[in-house]
Amino acid sequence: MQETIVLYPSPGLGHVFSMVELGKLILHHYNNRYSITILLTTGFWDTPTIISYINSVSQAFPSISFFRFPSISIDLSQNCSGAAIAFHFIHLHAPNALHSLQQISKSQKISAFIIDLFFTAALSMGKDLNIPTFYFFTSGASTLAVFLQIPKLDKQTFGRSFKDLPNTVFHFEGVPSLRAVHMPEPLLDREDPAYHDFMYFMSSLQQSDGIIVNTFEDLEPISIKAIAKGLCLPDAPSTPPTFYIGPLIAPSKHEAENDYCLSWLEKQPSQSVVFLCFGSHGTFYPP
Repeated sequence: MQETIVLYPSPGLGHVFSMVELGKLILHHYNNRYSITILLTTGFWDTPTIISYINSVSQAFPSISFFRFPSISIDLSQNCSGAAIAFHFIHLHAPNALHSLQQISKSQKISAFIIDLFFTAALSMGKDLNIPTFYFFTSGASTLAVFLQIPKLDKQTFGRSFKDLPNTVFHFEGVPSLRAVHMPEPLLDREDPAYHDFMYFMSSLQQSDGIIVNTFEDLEPISIKAIAKGLCLPDAPSTPPTFYIGPLIAPSKHEAENDYCLSWLEKQPSQSVVFLCFGSHGTFYPP
């Protein structure tokens, strides 16, 4: 029976890009021993760009196939955060994800199931089907170190929201201290449904068969060392195996522009440049 690895990205072009690049890396590393099957939700953040991108990948990489779910529509006018809406949409697709895994298993052996951070509900699906299940964490080792420690902090705040703790500074293993009010937006307010989904995700990281991280040791040595030593999960029996596979970067159509940027960077004094990565929807507020 042919072996496949199933990838399950969150909605949004950036998440799909990342998973596809991971799939390409797996094909290259294992010399096409596995095929890659990518599950895709539909009905939220769908764009012509995604459809065009999927078609181009399918043509260029025959070993990568896409399993699209039936479309689900949700009410975007509801008074919820974007993260809460995304989690709700993903919960609605849970039956489709389970059905897809069951259907794929009839014709192929699923050697691994790799899920995006929003798909914590899929972790139990993989476990129930005896499929090794891994998280793909694209935000780097520093963020992973923080996320592994936040559930413990949650218990220490005695029911108060982080946004209501302006003078509280959290001290993390492997990363600099961080004010409570500077935590990621979905974690600031306990009343936001996304808060509890994020807590569930962060608590579930240690239950996975491993965490794949898009970073490399020379970029984040302190965070990686803290995770490896178990400092971020001191009360857990062990930290899940963690695999650092970065830098995983999609090919650029603007090579000349990239060459100019790198040439400029080489001319700057050592440690004088700060790199801010906005992602596809991220923003930074002025100090």
